[in-house]
Formats: sequence, structure tokens, C-alpha cells
Amino acid sequence: MLRFAVNTTKDLSVSSLRVALFNYMLSKKTDEELIIRIEDIDKKNNIEGKDKEIIDLINLFSIEYSSIIYQSENLKYYQKLAMQLMAQKKAFACFCSDEKLEELKQKAEEKGKKYSYDGFCETLSDETVLNCNAPFTVRIKKPKESISFNDELRGKLSFKPFEVDYFRILTHDKLPTYNYACAIDDMLYNISTVIRDEDFISDTPRQIYLRESLNYDKEIKYIHLAKLENDVLVKDLIDEGFLPSAIANYLLSLGNKTPKEVFELEEALEWFDIEKFPKKSVKFNIEELKNLNKKHLELIDELRLSKILGFADTDIGKLAKLFLTEVSTIKEIKTNIEKVFSSKTIYDENQETFDKLKNCIKKAPYFERLDSLQDYISKEINLSKDKYIKPLKYILTGKENGPDISDIYPLIKNYLGEIVK
Repeated sequence: MLRFAVNTTKDLSVSSLRVALFNYMLSKKTDEELIIRIEDIDKKNNIEGKDKEIIDLINLFSIEYSSIIYQSENLKYYQKLAMQLMAQKKAFACFCSDEKLEELKQKAEEKGKKYSYDGFCETLSDETVLNCNAPFTVRIKKPKESISFNDELRGKLSFKPFEVDYFRILTHDKLPTYNYACAIDDMLYNISTVIRDEDFISDTPRQIYLRESLNYDKEIKYIHLAKLENDVLVKDLIDEGFLPSAIANYLLSLGNKTPKEVFELEEALEWFDIEKFPKKSVKFNIEELKNLNKKHLELIDELRLSKILGFADTDIGKLAKLFLTEVSTIKEIKTNIEKVFSSKTIYDENQETFDKLKNCIKKAPYFERLDSLQDYISKEINLSKDKYIKPLKYILTGKENGPDISDIYPLIKNYLGEIVK
């Protein structure tokens, strides 16, 4: 079983999406289930509806998962196991206030030292704890030996006891801390492999130590992906008109040698090998994504592309692809299509010719070919082609540059009544 964690206090970034994609790919390669875990414990900072928004985004990328679980539904397990750790003297009540701890932290910093909890409350007697009415957190005792584990990308990593420290497992309001909830969840759902960003490496020994303290002996494999620099939000990329297939293609290609430049997720399953992915940080480059997005748009079915643009006509899909000589996203294509269908009333260069030309086209019968329409225009307004070709292109496309109207006309001839208005 693999899992991808969704944090409901923030938007989905491409670095998080990358983690989701890697989890999905490995789940397919190993024939294991993938679950989505919603981290909704932080009630104070939770954003309403963020879970659904992120799940909807994940679904755009065709990432298959077996179920969605919410941490808030597991509160009874977190609290029950915390009491077990306290009963076994592996964890203790800490009455130190946040203000006091912050004061100690500042003093340590003034001395140029890294703050570490001194274990003061660990030595309190049971009688003292019972007679104290002050609010308390629950801390796990510091390990006596180093915690080591093997990272599938980085090899063996080891953390000394002071690096693990006496960390909190329950807050003052008896809610689980991040590391504690994660450790328990991975036990409850029998997780076999954890794939996440390298930012979480220091959390791993704490989670391992927690499970060991609860006598959970199943070894979980860990893979910490190299950092993705220049992180951006997935929602912003979708809004800008990047295809999910191109985004996924790009994220799986970063720092990795792939058999082909343009591919779908299903194709990537044939060669996907997580151990061959980069161990050093990689940079997200929007220009590289634009180039790849353009190539995906060039390959997309014309009818499907037209539906994305709000039509259901293969010709509109073909028209959209003509604009790929100058643009690279759905949003940019839409802008060009909107110009085609926009009302054009003012022409700076020669308004009189423009008006005559526009009225002529409105009255013109249907012509299958552009040259037939041009012959008709020349006779009706008594102008040579070189005199009206620029305003004609503007009337038909909303601009004077871009693809040639001889390529555009066959695709818009059935829409002239909507275009010339």
C-alpha cells in the first residue's frame, strides 16, 4: 500500500503533484493500492473545500487511487496509542508553556546554540503530574540510540538522539502532531513504501522511532525525491491552459533520461524506474513546459481539442492547431479563437475600405473557396486584392499577423455569419 498526503491548509503545488505521480507510477509497477490521505487535523488553518479542490485536480491527471481517508476520523486511535505510550513510560506529560519554550529558544539563539528541549518534565513524578491542573502536551522520550534507515535513492541515513529529540505527539488540545499522525496512519493502513519530498527527511527518523516505540516491526521503505525548485501551483497552470498530460510528462522527465520526449502516463509505466531519478535538486522551467505543452497540443485529436475550446467541430480543432505556430497553451489559443469571432468595427489603417469590405462580405453568398470570395469582393467594391487583403485578414481573424487566411478560410467558411457581424 502506498499513500499520497493532501494538506488542506494550502494549494496543490507541482512539487506535491510530482510526489502524487511517483506514488501512482510505483503503485502500478508493484501492483499495490494507492490511498489518498487528507491531513485535516489543523482545524485552525484548514481551508474549507480545499480537499475537494485538490482531489478534483488529482483526478485531472488520471491518478488512480483506491480510497480517501481523513486523519480527523482517526482521532480515537491517536489518543489511545498516546495513552499507551504514557502508560509504558515511553512518553510523558509536558507542562512547559509555549511562552516558556519560546523564551528558552531565544536564549539558546543568543548564545549561538541550537535549541533542544531539556527533558525537564520527563522527570516529574506521577504524583506531581496528577496534582497539576495546568494544560499539558505529550512528548515522546528521546531515543537512547541513533535512528537509521535506508533511503532507496540516497542509501543509509542515520540520525543521532539529539536530532530526534523529545518531540511532541499531542498538542495542548490533545490533537496529534504531524509526525505522530503520519506514523500512526502508516501503521493503520499497512503502508509499504513512502514517497515524499526531501524536505521531509528529518521527519522520517521520528516516525520510525514512534512505530518502534509501539512495537510495530514492519519495515517501511522510504524514497525522498530531490527538491523541485521554482515551485508553482497546479491550479495556476491549468488556468493558464496547460494540459494535464503535458504537465505530467514534464514532471516525470525532469532530471531523467526518458526513451522519448513526448509520452502519456501509460507509456511511462513501461520504463519507469524510481531508482534512476535524480538525487540532486531539479528546476521547474515554465518555458520548457510551454514547448512540451505545444507538442502535446499538436498530437491531440482535433475534435477533442475543439470541445476543450467550447465547440464540437473538427474544423475548430484544426484552426486551433494553426495558431500553435505562435502560441503554446489552451488559454492563448482561446484568445486567438475569440478574436476570430469578435466584433470588428474599427480599423485604424483605412476605415472606409474596411467598412465597404465588411458590408460586402455580409451580403456575399456562400463560397466554398477563398479565391471565389476574393473574386466576388474585387467585383463588388472594385478593389484589387492587394488593396483589401490586410483588412480582409483582420475581419476574418481579428489580427493582421499569424497563419495565412488561405489556411484559415476552409476552417471558418461555415461560421462567416458569426464572424462578420
